[in-house]
Amino acid sequence: MKIHAFLAAIALTCTASLALANHCPADMKAIDEAMSKQPSLAAADLDEAARLRAEGEAFHKAGKHKESMESLARARKILGI
Repeated sequence: MKIHAFLAAIALTCTASLALANHCPADMKAIDEAMSKQPSLAAADLDEAARLRAEGEAFHKAGKHKESMESLARARKILGI
């Protein structure tokens, strides 16, 4: 019985990781679209959003999806999306 619970926990963990991994590209696309519209933000804010977007992509490519989502969420907040 314990082995079934263990296997179920592993399956849920893998599913959650895949869900996060698939969400990162959508966030990056939304950030890119918002930045292409040249929002009226201070240059420092635009630079920070671009830095966080790049950081999020790097984390995504490294398989660090929690960190990626955090960086991308911060960029989205700056851009108001």
